[in-house]
Amino acid sequence: MSTPGLDGYTEPWRKPEHDDLAELARTFFLKEVVPHAGRLEKQGHPDREHYLRAGELGLLGLSVPEQYGGGGGDFTHEAVLLHEQTLAGEGSLGLAVHSGIVTGYLAHYGTDEQKQRWLPGLVSGELIGAIGMTEPDGGSDVQAIRTRAVRTGEDYLVSGSKTFITNGYLADLLVLAVKTDQSAKAHGISLLICELKDGTPGFTRGRSLEKIGLHANDTAELFFDEMRVPAANLLGGEENQGFIQLMQQLPQERLVIGVGAVAAMQRAVALATAYAKERHAFGKPLLGHQNTRMVLAECATRTRVSRIFLDDAIERHTRGELDVATAAMAKLYLTEGQCEIVDRCLQIFGGYGYTTEYPIARMYADARVQKIYGGTNEIMKELIARVL
Repeated sequence: MSTPGLDGYTEPWRKPEHDDLAELARTFFLKEVVPHAGRLEKQGHPDREHYLRAGELGLLGLSVPEQYGGGGGDFTHEAVLLHEQTLAGEGSLGLAVHSGIVTGYLAHYGTDEQKQRWLPGLVSGELIGAIGMTEPDGGSDVQAIRTRAVRTGEDYLVSGSKTFITNGYLADLLVLAVKTDQSAKAHGISLLICELKDGTPGFTRGRSLEKIGLHANDTAELFFDEMRVPAANLLGGEENQGFIQLMQQLPQERLVIGVGAVAAMQRAVALATAYAKERHAFGKPLLGHQNTRMVLAECATRTRVSRIFLDDAIERHTRGELDVATAAMAKLYLTEGQCEIVDRCLQIFGGYGYTTEYPIARMYADARVQKIYGGTNEIMKELIARVL
């Protein structure tokens, strides 16, 4: 994942196939999606056509087994895709959720029938996936889930609400966390695969939330009032396994966030370095001033250390050895670093860094949520502290 200004380092897990994938992804993002950025930001959500094109190019479901239409790779391939998306400055497509998370739940826990039914559509881009965990009163507290699913005959009746749902505005398929045992807390949670269609009785797609950043990526509220979901859509076919499934998949979700954080650091340093070479102050380029050089040197060092930490976590994950605490450390350290480095790099741009015509300004606004979703960084500290 080489970047101008930060070369000389190659990921230990990287192979030629990753380079080929990176080139394909980079070309797709820069030539087919990024040129539409202004329109997509005003629109407030991505184009379905871009999901379909990504599927056509084989960029979706990279770690999904080939028998279900996927690429047959592993998390390193997903990491390359997400890394290139951030480096390109493309923020509309919710691929981190669609391909990095939703397909993972189905591939790991779905019955063969469920995999055959939904994975091919997710891989082709015909279906857009989302995950519904967060509730208006729940936040990072997964155990506080109130959305309930009551079994009646061959169906569940689902009632409740979810908020801050990435891809929620366009989602066709939702991995929904519900309470199937109202008397239990964490151990009464199940995951249902919900096929979302506007006009479905009991289902309402709420407003697309206005955010301080990530304007082209849709984030929505979802409401359920006795929406009927077939019992056959219970992920894995067994009730009350949802909390275990969530806890096992959350480390990957946090690693996905870390990939984006490191890529944003790299991009920020590269943009600031290029600007510092071009912009003059007091008769010489900004890079000719010691303070500018020291700031960039510190940011480049923090970024390199972050990359090495991330790569260690990725290697652990591909071996099945990434524990909850290490994933929490990665999410905490990398997102804190992203916000700090983007802020320091923005300062180099001066007043121009505060105008949205410069990418660094949008990166500043986009970075803030990284410390919130996937479990707030305060929760990450709690998870880390438990193993001390």
